[in-house]
Amino acid sequence: MEEVWTYDGTLGDGLAPWTGRAILLVDLDAFFASVEQLDHPEWRGKPVIVGGDADKRGVVSTCSYEARAFGVRSAMPSMTARRLCPQAIWTHGHFDRYREMSAAVMDILRDESPLLQQVSIDEAFLDVSPGRYNNEHPLLIANRIQKRVAALGITCSIGLATSKTVAKIASDMDKPRGITVVWPGREEGFLAPLALRKLPGIGGQTAAKLEEMGIRDLGTLAKSDPSVLNRIFGVNTMMVLDRCRGIDDSPISTDHEVKSVSNEMTFSTDLVDEREIREAIKMLAAKVGRRLRAKGMTGSTVILKLKYDDLSVRTARKPLPMSTDLEDEFIPQLMGLVPELWQPGCKVRLLGVGISGFQERSEQLSLLDEDDDISALPLPDREEKRRLAKASDAIRERFGDDLLLYGRDLRFRGKGSGTPKQNVPDD
Repeated sequence: MEEVWTYDGTLGDGLAPWTGRAILLVDLDAFFASVEQLDHPEWRGKPVIVGGDADKRGVVSTCSYEARAFGVRSAMPSMTARRLCPQAIWTHGHFDRYREMSAAVMDILRDESPLLQQVSIDEAFLDVSPGRYNNEHPLLIANRIQKRVAALGITCSIGLATSKTVAKIASDMDKPRGITVVWPGREEGFLAPLALRKLPGIGGQTAAKLEEMGIRDLGTLAKSDPSVLNRIFGVNTMMVLDRCRGIDDSPISTDHEVKSVSNEMTFSTDLVDEREIREAIKMLAAKVGRRLRAKGMTGSTVILKLKYDDLSVRTARKPLPMSTDLEDEFIPQLMGLVPELWQPGCKVRLLGVGISGFQERSEQLSLLDEDDDISALPLPDREEKRRLAKASDAIRERFGDDLLLYGRDLRFRGKGSGTPKQNVPDD
């Protein structure tokens, strides 16, 4: 039997039994664009791009397979995508609708096994090991999932293997609407000829360093001397080598605790003035604070991200004196990070503000830090500030963001494309 088998839709008489773990990675095909084509039948069979405006330096979020035929890809600058496919249909997206469809798919997966780990809005791992919650062949389950997802009006591709790493790689082998199976015991042979970047966690820079060492595929990497690789992967060297051989016993994590809440904006014109940069940070911080309060969450670490005109990115973070959901309390820490990331003359293409470290610090203990203005703020005053902030949030929620605007909000209105984010663990 070959290391990898692309399922053709029939089971036949020669289906081998499955032994050991069985992990599915279910990946919704061109998800946002597929939902748009579902909701706009006249767009079916045509190139559809979901993303930001080309004239405001937006980026492609996703695109239909018809657009991909022209070379359009996710994360590509919208200006490039428009040049490659000028006839494409563009939409900014309808994220409430995408979340609704994603939830419907996750309900289908939960019908098959409670061991579900959703890693993004359009991807999830599912443990369907025989004998745990069912005795069916995992391929039968994958086939049924694919048919039920198709009944929703969208499609998915599935990788089936004994581990999360191999299932993830397999899910990309036959798209759209494919099922790729890597049989137990065949993992190393499946991985060996693949390019380095096929392994999750190996990006372009790491791959380039390895190629300079003569390592160009996962099979060669798996046989390399760990002491040589240590300067690239550090403490993760043995884990990387194991995964190159198909060894990965990481479990399905059903913990969906949010790791960070953030908001980013790409500007139509680079920011070069320090005052503008600081005002933009305040604007984004206010949006993050509002999202934290809506979720009933407080965080203890601030994150500042800058992307420059050469597309390089730098990020800095700083612990807060106390866990908070009030932007007035974490904006000063953000401002303190600006000199670490920006110097006069730098051109800023994108700014991002985030909060992480949820439920990691005790607010009562942080009140002992008398050297910080925030920690000296009496609790009643903080609760009053939170009450007023929530009242403002409620007004915006009911009547729209335009009803309450600061001068900084007007300054950047229509001058960029924003992206709210919520990150969850991805083992």
